[in-house]
Amino acid sequence: MPFPILETKRLKLIELTHQHANAVYEILSLDVVTQFYGTSPFTLPAEANRLIDIYYKNYLDKRGIRWGIKLKENQRIIGTVGLNVLHLKNKRAEIGYELHPSCWRKGFAVEAVSEVLKFSFKKLELNRIGAVVYPENNASLSLLEKLGFSNEGILRGYILQDGVFHDTFMLSLLKQEWEKSQEE
Repeated sequence: MPFPILETKRLKLIELTHQHANAVYEILSLDVVTQFYGTSPFTLPAEANRLIDIYYKNYLDKRGIRWGIKLKENQRIIGTVGLNVLHLKNKRAEIGYELHPSCWRKGFAVEAVSEVLKFSFKKLELNRIGAVVYPENNASLSLLEKLGFSNEGILRGYILQDGVFHDTFMLSLLKQEWEKSQEE
């Protein structure tokens, strides 16, 4: 299937290519972005190209879909959003996202994640979307709870980042819960 392009009022969710590598590098080289990301900040632009290659391979292998988040007003890539650990047979995936700090607290993440949830439940017919979140990441926890995710509990020592094991919360949203929220 061709890569799905999604649109919201202010955003276009597009396939990332190497032409977007500088924007991806600019975002993922920031400590403030990667502190809860499970990885160290990028130090070389080539790391962004490798990540885009991984996104492409995961899409081809039906193991994930990652969109670039592009502002319609100026065509600028401000982050990415997508499905990780996609398992079509069991109808589940985990959602992940990041934005450039200049775009925080403007509703872009809610807009992008909402559109990916709609695509996931309606087009891919997934039943469950999970999210792995550091307990200290209050902004992400708030966003997911606003969208109806339930906190299922703590995953102890789940992510190794910079030589330190971190606990994370596991949150989830089921299709029936999402459908009910769309009726309200």
